[in-house]
Amino acid sequence: MDPHSRSSLDSPTKLDRARVAPRGRARWLLTLYPDACEAGGCLQSAGGSSGGDSWWEPEPGRSAFEAARRARGQVRRYCAANRLNRLGDVTYAGAGCFDPLQLRADVAEFFKRLRCAVGIPFPYLWVTEWHKSHGLHAHLAVNRFIPRGQIVEAWGRGHVWIHYHGDLPVRSGALGEARVNGRYLAKYIGKDFGHGSATGLHRYEVAEGFQPRRVRLVGESATEVVGRASALMGCEPEVRWDSASEETWAGPPAVWVSWAP
Repeated sequence: MDPHSRSSLDSPTKLDRARVAPRGRARWLLTLYPDACEAGGCLQSAGGSSGGDSWWEPEPGRSAFEAARRARGQVRRYCAANRLNRLGDVTYAGAGCFDPLQLRADVAEFFKRLRCAVGIPFPYLWVTEWHKSHGLHAHLAVNRFIPRGQIVEAWGRGHVWIHYHGDLPVRSGALGEARVNGRYLAKYIGKDFGHGSATGLHRYEVAEGFQPRRVRLVGESATEVVGRASALMGCEPEVRWDSASEETWAGPPAVWVSWAP
């Protein structure tokens, strides 16, 4: 993914001109997440589907892969939009826990107690990880400092670890830290997921009421919709990725951009 300058966004490149949506048949649809400082979209058919055109059919068996990919994006955006820059783990003492349903019940109770200790609702996100030796534990992220003693007391079932970001650039701020956390937590989406009693369970859990805002933008080309998003954000993207740069890309033409903290 290469940063694009203002000039490359203001005037269509040869690639952009070749990928302008034909009138009456297709259009570019970009979804901007202002609080997460990112946007992504693709060329869609006139019927509104990016996958229904004859020129692109998903490979058989890719539904699980695509679901995991979408979930990873949702985790990343939720963390960034809510500035979840505090990361931690909670594990079980003794023999551990090997029941996904029990883990979910325990973590739900944990956050209920933690909200009572903090005194106000706050955004959070957590994912699970399997270990052969002690079963399940949870990785979690929040957007505020919470005394470790309160976390230990609210968990009450074992061990608590708190992680700190000490190697990020000074200008990263809460958004940069939250993006790192989002990428870290997204790694566990789909990892050892769907076995036994875990089948059908959510890939991650979040606090209700804190979903990132979305702004839908429609245009004739990738350059046009990215330009509109940049106008709303007040500056040009720091990073731009285009599917045309991927030789093995099998989906519809797509673009993704992000803005600096």
